[in-house]
Amino acid sequence: MKTQGIIKYLKFPLQFDATLMFNELQASIQQQWVPHFNTGGYEGNWNVLSLYAVGGKADTIFVPLTNDLELEETAVLKQCPYVQEVIASFHFPKIAVRLMRLEVGAVIKPHRDHELGYEDGQFRLHIPIVTNPGVHFILDGEELTMRAGECWYTNVNYEHSVVNEGAEDRIHLVIDGVRNEWSDQLFFAEADPAQFVAPKAVMDPATIQRVIEELKRQDNTDNNALIAELEKQLLE
Repeated sequence: MKTQGIIKYLKFPLQFDATLMFNELQASIQQQWVPHFNTGGYEGNWNVLSLYAVGGKADTIFVPLTNDLELEETAVLKQCPYVQEVIASFHFPKIAVRLMRLEVGAVIKPHRDHELGYEDGQFRLHIPIVTNPGVHFILDGEELTMRAGECWYTNVNYEHSVVNEGAEDRIHLVIDGVRNEWSDQLFFAEADPAQFVAPKAVMDPATIQRVIEELKRQDNTDNNALIAELEKQLLE
């Protein structure tokens, strides 16, 4: 039976081996985490590790606003054949593939992301690798319980927040993708196309400034046009 009403999230009928993913990643993830650049948006430790990134650099954690940049496997991912298999099972272009760790006691404050709902042509999937009952993910006022190895779509155009009140860190594999025919088959098996409707999210000036700073930190001339456009938005 298909989900009814406006789609803010979906739990797909997919199940992955979270223990195998963690065991593959364990040696690498102990020392290569990078703090999320949106430092004003959380309390405690919220860290990121890229598995696909521009130049294959695991510490390049910013997600580009364009999908024209070619991503490469990072050294971490090259050592993890099952994680590669999981990612490869999703047959759509990837904007970013990252591990995201919310440590014990950390809080991601309520916020919205920018045009990252399925109706926008870009979307986000979560696959929990390590989680616990003390993790509370709130999307538009509703709590979602994502269990290890499951696969969820969340429309992050809606306000969302996360708190880890448990006894262990939460680690998710997070895949940002571009909609195509394959993803349409996956999504529309669970809901009708007309159900994908969401408010458009606009980045606030503080977030725009942090994005500019991260783009400049990457020291990549391909980012110059995007930096100029974002700087223009700050003046409007």
